[in-house]
Amino acid sequence: MKAFFKPKSKTPAELVRQTRDLLLFADRASAPHIKDAKRDQKMKDLIKVIGELQNILYGDSDSQPVAETCAQLAIEFFREDNFRLLIACLPKLNFETRKQATQIVTNLQGQKLQSRLIACEYIERNLALMDILIAGYENNDLALHYGAMLRECIRHQSVAKYILDSQHMKKFFEYIQLPNFDVASDVAGTFKELLTRHKSTVADFLSKNDDWFFADYNSKLLVSTNYITRRQALKLLSDILLERSNSAVMIRYVSSVDNLRIHMNLLRESSKSIQFETFHVFKLFAANQNKPTDIINILVANRTKLLRLIADINSDKAVEDEKFNYDKSQVIREISVLNPINDDG
Repeated sequence: MKAFFKPKSKTPAELVRQTRDLLLFADRASAPHIKDAKRDQKMKDLIKVIGELQNILYGDSDSQPVAETCAQLAIEFFREDNFRLLIACLPKLNFETRKQATQIVTNLQGQKLQSRLIACEYIERNLALMDILIAGYENNDLALHYGAMLRECIRHQSVAKYILDSQHMKKFFEYIQLPNFDVASDVAGTFKELLTRHKSTVADFLSKNDDWFFADYNSKLLVSTNYITRRQALKLLSDILLERSNSAVMIRYVSSVDNLRIHMNLLRESSKSIQFETFHVFKLFAANQNKPTDIINILVANRTKLLRLIADINSDKAVEDEKFNYDKSQVIREISVLNPINDDG
């Protein structure tokens, strides 16, 4: 007879309200007047309801997610301010439930209604929540969860602009060198997302901040003692400078003698991978048809060493990379025909 009395499934609105009530409780669960037994039961209920949310969004062994239900869940989730509450309560959840909560937020950020991201308006009204997510990188236990949430938020252009225009950008240069490898790698992924996803926003940021940004980029990342940091930074720098919308910034970068010297030194690294990644930036100095006099004279003065270094650059990928071999021959040709220019013209 029990089958006739199977509990009715909760609607998205009911499930979200239950989640909100439990998150509010968890947020104040350390209050001395709350008994341990009640606290433990409420936390068990919260863990269960987070599992139910995940099942709706990702499906389970018995069913696939239903688009309409997922969209409605997203609408209710952000309407009830559950994103803020979940961020606040994440430290109080166990590791597995934190992973589930992160997956829920990741999924909900991508839910759409009539081609518009449902989370967009909520995020635009609550940009200060990004401060909490970014600061999460300072806590090894929370860093990867908050980092995953942050990257999903960056799909909103308003979030990317908020972060790019904030003092947080300076913090990324420190976070990306944190001693915890997993956290530093996560920061690097977020940093790349910030500087590549929204091209017009990035171009505007770089055009206004290229002086301090590239000074920090060079001094903290390109000359880092950490090999992985240097390699990732070189690859990202190449992507940034080669992006068409950043062409004006690229010309300013490759017109700097200090920048040229950094990349000439990186070409001398023993690591073939570092040499390879450096080449993709160095070629922009050589290809610039309006090289400043100082740049030309430095390239001429170091021509013999540079040509030898460039000719020897190789990598497993480059062996069969026709474009790389073509670029290399063009750079060699460009440097070979340069003539020194006297200061008096």
